[in-house]
Amino acid sequence: MKDIPIVYEDADILVVNKPSGIACQGGAGVSVSIIDILERQTGKKIYPVHRLDKDTSGILAVALSSAAAAKYSQAVASKSLVKEYRAVCFGKPPRDQGRITTPAGRAGNEKPAETEYRVESAAGGASLLTLSLGTGRMHQIRVHLASIGCPIVADDKYGNFAMNRAVRSERGIRKLQLCAYALSVPFGGRLNRFEIALPDEMLACLASFGIDL
Repeated sequence: MKDIPIVYEDADILVVNKPSGIACQGGAGVSVSIIDILERQTGKKIYPVHRLDKDTSGILAVALSSAAAAKYSQAVASKSLVKEYRAVCFGKPPRDQGRITTPAGRAGNEKPAETEYRVESAAGGASLLTLSLGTGRMHQIRVHLASIGCPIVADDKYGNFAMNRAVRSERGIRKLQLCAYALSVPFGGRLNRFEIALPDEMLACLASFGIDL
């Protein structure tokens, strides 16, 4: 397994660039996780702070001690640790900016949820969105974009299965087109913002639709 790119490191945390297809933590059916890889890579005990879905790529913070994990988990709970996402979706929302408030969460236990979006560019029947979360429900962005008729490209759980099959066979697009591209973390008396480039699979997807980044 390849090493995970490290964006930032200090005595308390690592900020890393998680690839799509790897779970953040171990569990049933998980043979290797980001935590496992980072512990092998760094030789240090790694503690989770927040999560990204297995199929979501992007920027992720993990802690290097239990005390740091508690501190940064509290930052997540208080919403002072802020994640920003980009997604390629089929179609285009009715407005260039908006807020989606459809309930989301585990099936049968949906709760109030809020996602803000902004259309960055659109072409070829798809669009690139920047998104931020007011709540952190399970699969929230995927559920919300599907609910307004703009499912994420290659989302095989909530998306348009016929369109996914078409882009897989015609364009070779297989991975979920969702990335946590920026993360703001409070430390040193200020909010520190980290940003990564979109992964190759998203750049290739954008190019295939003729969407400018």
